[in-house]
Amino acid sequence: TDTKTEADDHTKIEGIGPKIAEVFASNGIKTYEDLSGSKVGDLRTILADNSLSQHDPSSWKKQATLAKNGKRDELKILQDELDGGK
Repeated sequence: TDTKTEADDHTKIEGIGPKIAEVFASNGIKTYEDLSGSKVGDLRTILADNSLSQHDPSSWKKQATLAKNGKRDELKILQDELDGGK
């Protein structure tokens, strides 16, 4: 049996593109659960280590928490407010 958890699509999080999703996956952040449990400072470090420090991960934990709990409507409202992270 395969006990490996299937990765979530982090590009559904406002502000995360394919490159960041790939970098996070290679750093063990593969699911919304992983992302929601991460420290923003750690996310910033991972981004900085990969020349992606211009991105702001401050809303990603909250978005990931909504996503992992299936709260798509609330996630959509939050993302509409974020509008590209601005």
